[in-house]
Amino acid sequence: MTGRTFRNWILGIALLASASACREEQVATEEILPSVSAVEIAAVDFDQEIRASGDLRARLQTMIAAEIAGRVTELSVDEGGSVAEGAVVIKIDPERRRLDLSAAQARLAQARANLRQEKSKVERVRKLRSENVASEERLEEAETALLLAESSVRAEEAAVGVASRALKDASVSAPFAGLVAMRAVELGEYVEPGKDLFELVSMSPLEVLFSLPEIDSQRVSPGQTIEVSVAAPAEKTFDAVVTFIAPTVDPGTRTLRIKAEIDNSEGLLRPGLFARVVVGTDQRRSVLMVPEEAIVQREGSAWLFLIGADDRVRRVQVESGRQSKGRIEVRGEGISAGDRVVRRGHGGLADGMVVVVRDTQSSAVETASGELVGAQS
Repeated sequence: MTGRTFRNWILGIALLASASACREEQVATEEILPSVSAVEIAAVDFDQEIRASGDLRARLQTMIAAEIAGRVTELSVDEGGSVAEGAVVIKIDPERRRLDLSAAQARLAQARANLRQEKSKVERVRKLRSENVASEERLEEAETALLLAESSVRAEEAAVGVASRALKDASVSAPFAGLVAMRAVELGEYVEPGKDLFELVSMSPLEVLFSLPEIDSQRVSPGQTIEVSVAAPAEKTFDAVVTFIAPTVDPGTRTLRIKAEIDNSEGLLRPGLFARVVVGTDQRRSVLMVPEEAIVQREGSAWLFLIGADDRVRRVQVESGRQSKGRIEVRGEGISAGDRVVRRGHGGLADGMVVVVRDTQSSAVETASGELVGAQS
């Protein structure tokens, strides 16, 4: 072996030993550093139906109570029966109230007759006083009696008004058209003022009460027509008109309370039914989305671990949005489409740590379409 060949042989052995040492050092380093799977943040375009859930409620629903005391002498409608506006449903001893009214009218007639008598008396005394036949004291007495007679007439007129009102209240009528949902009294039962008599529910129009997430609050306005569906009849949708939008967002749920009115003249809907609401379609472009497993919930907030070019992670706070097919919308400063974030392997990660990225999922995903599930009330 020549000297040159021997030197080359020695150099090759040294290079192989150095490479082996480097590989061993790299393997040792990778065993120490956290190992993670990464995914690129995707920018997704979609046409999204804004959906919510709510409840159907009667726009007019009230419990009618007794305004006078007495015995129930007539029941015109049973539970479940329909009544027209102004129709008499219950009578509370109206005969007694008519007798009370007749007595009050008789006392009023007597008071008016007494008043006429006192007026004539005052006129005579004044004439006699002008002729110096009657004294001043007698005139004052006559005028005082006249004032008392006038007060008596006013009191009896008020008594007639009270008796007339009691007679009117003895016939309990429906303040609006609807169904008797519940009847709380029976025929012959004695009731006191304030006693519940029956519950009346208007079946048309109905209201649907629902809530929308804060992000969709700009997509609805008063007078807007929306679609409502229920479990039965499942094949039919109903148009509703938005009548009320809460002026403030609920701080607990970050949702906006909304009411819409539905024409139920066909009687297909019932108060209390669960309703599904479609407000409209929202065209959204370049929405940033990541797999749900990439989101870390810590300290009451949502976080992503952003992976830099040097494989060093940086914890970024984000706001999560809508979900679709295992992915979730994220919004926040410092993130953009194509950025790598940790998908798996969050355990033990801290801000600034260097990681070993085992694999990276591409951001290329199919365009999101169809229903997206948003926050429900």
